[in-house]
Amino acid sequence: MTETELKAVLRRHVEDGTVPGAVALVARGEDVEVVTVGSVDTDGTAPMARDSIFRIASITKPITAAAVLMLVEEGVVALESPVEEWLPELSKPTVVRTPSSPVDDVVPAARPITVEDLLSSRTGWGFPSDFSLPAVQSLFTVQKDGRAPQDWPDADTWLGLLARVPMLHQPGEAWLYGTSSDLQGILIERASGRTLPDFLGERFFAPLGMTDTAFEVPPSKRHRFTSAYVPAPDGSPRLSDTPDGRFSSVPRFRSGGGGLVSTVDDWLAFARLLVNGGTAPDGRRLLTSTSVSRMTTNHLTAEQRDRATLFLEGQGWGYGGQVDVTPSDPWNVPGRYGWVGGTGTTAHILPPAGTVAILLTQAGMANPTPTPVMRDFWRFVAGG
Repeated sequence: MTETELKAVLRRHVEDGTVPGAVALVARGEDVEVVTVGSVDTDGTAPMARDSIFRIASITKPITAAAVLMLVEEGVVALESPVEEWLPELSKPTVVRTPSSPVDDVVPAARPITVEDLLSSRTGWGFPSDFSLPAVQSLFTVQKDGRAPQDWPDADTWLGLLARVPMLHQPGEAWLYGTSSDLQGILIERASGRTLPDFLGERFFAPLGMTDTAFEVPPSKRHRFTSAYVPAPDGSPRLSDTPDGRFSSVPRFRSGGGGLVSTVDDWLAFARLLVNGGTAPDGRRLLTSTSVSRMTTNHLTAEQRDRATLFLEGQGWGYGGQVDVTPSDPWNVPGRYGWVGGTGTTAHILPPAGTVAILLTQAGMANPTPTPVMRDFWRFVAGG
């Protein structure tokens, strides 16, 4: 494996105009390769650099799940605890009679929603493979039809709105995407008495040296902050946010599901915490090995995986990320853990081998299906 091989893989996507730039990191033990290609924006105002800052979107989710597990370890919450103790708005949820039922044909939840339901994304709220279902359309009115969390109301208001939306499934029955991670973020704030930025900053980012990971980008760092793009109808990048845009200040809704910015080296520091069983580089234990194992172990049944093929493509889910269970593609190695972000990011670990693979781009996804550059990167890592 040489740098030029990985660079060639990524450069093809820059040259065809679908990706303005990218930073890729592959760590195999202590051997770390970082490749940069393209520019921070389509105008080519600056070349992409190792310390370029990206909106990492849903690869925020594993960090949030780890923070919940920290509260579990401290006895602040328990996996079996009903979340209504901290989220009383969710004390009397209703569930549509069948997934295709209208939103006014509901029954009471059969049992309370637990912390474990939130961690495994089986609360009953979230997105299935079929977006046309009435309860899902109702959820879109709360989750703003895919708009950035910066446009959402504050967490208390958002939670009150969510409580009015019937759940698609009974708690624990089905894996559904997205909503559970944002609920985890609110749980952390209410159970700890700290804001999510403060809790993550003190308990993870400072000990791990994740100096560029946050919910905002201050003026002193914006020269390193990439522009964000979404695909236009012809597939070309269309500008959706600038360095002095949505991340100029901490938003009123701090999204545990996708609100962070970061760099490849910062996410590598978090990944190594998991690879090392919860121990930080300085020897401090931030998580127990049991918590790391829970994060990186599949919790879904075969039926639950089959229902979620749009997002999981037949693989499983741990806490905050996908867990591969079948080698359906060259990169799907059983035990591989990680996830993708809608802004064009991916991060995975393969714990037994100590491998970490991170790809950060600023070219957003058109739908839940991983993009060609993501798949080419994964294929390279698997074959390298």
